[in-house]
Amino acid sequence: MTDYWVFGIFIPSEEFHSFFVETKILDSPDFLKFKFSDESESMPEFDLVQLAEFLEEKYHQYHSHSFIELDPVYVPHQYSKKEDIEISGFFAATLAWGQRPVIIRNSLKLMEQMDNSPFDFIINHKPADLEFFKHFVHRTFNGDDCLFFIQALKNICIKYKSLGNLFEQLWTEYQNMGDVLAAFRSIFFSIPHPARTKKHVANPQANASAKRLNMFMRWMVRKGNVDFGLWESIPSSALFMPLDVHSARVARKLGLLARKQNDWKAVKELTENLKSFDPKDPVKYDYALFGLGVFEKF
Repeated sequence: MTDYWVFGIFIPSEEFHSFFVETKILDSPDFLKFKFSDESESMPEFDLVQLAEFLEEKYHQYHSHSFIELDPVYVPHQYSKKEDIEISGFFAATLAWGQRPVIIRNSLKLMEQMDNSPFDFIINHKPADLEFFKHFVHRTFNGDDCLFFIQALKNICIKYKSLGNLFEQLWTEYQNMGDVLAAFRSIFFSIPHPARTKKHVANPQANASAKRLNMFMRWMVRKGNVDFGLWESIPSSALFMPLDVHSARVARKLGLLARKQNDWKAVKELTENLKSFDPKDPVKYDYALFGLGVFEKF
């Protein structure tokens, strides 16, 4: 059975419905009514109770091992060594726009050219090993971008021992995920770089939604059927939703997101609303929103 968090209050599943009756929260003017933006009569209204149950149901439906093979997270799941998971996951997340089979295929090509030992390759590659990467292309991510990513990751892994060590140090320093992502971006581009490559690492301080970085953080921080939970010093409650066109569309239909632009302000709004249901792990509902948008065309 599923337990719930509503407005920061923990509610065991067996007490869920009685909680709303006894507290008379349903009669409160502050009680949220969620409804679809489509005015068709076939679209039902959700009150807060129903929405909580609906999101939990869809989270459990899509948060499963069967999700992995259809998603870019499949790429880091090919590895068991922590550092390999981090490097392969970062590349897979970076390439995660477009058709998912193409994302997975191109990410696996990169890993094959790293002898399926991405961390060792990043640290120890020779100039002659880089020929393939000069010609790599995935949408607007080209050979120049790829070569710089390899050098930037080498710089980080030498200075901080691993990608995870850097992120955990930044979390200890900033205690705010938006600031952590911005600081990471600054360090990533602290060595000479092509100007064009900066577009491939989003900056929340410039109001970018940072969907791919947030997705990467979910993979590394959350622990579950799909996510790895490698970076234990960072709490899941600190994560932000990986907002894309699918999850944003569903969130607006459910009344969880009012802002029309898919930017950092929208990410913060949606994440805060989802904390009403689970303040310790709001981004778990990414599975529900994404599944509804992609697989059910909600």
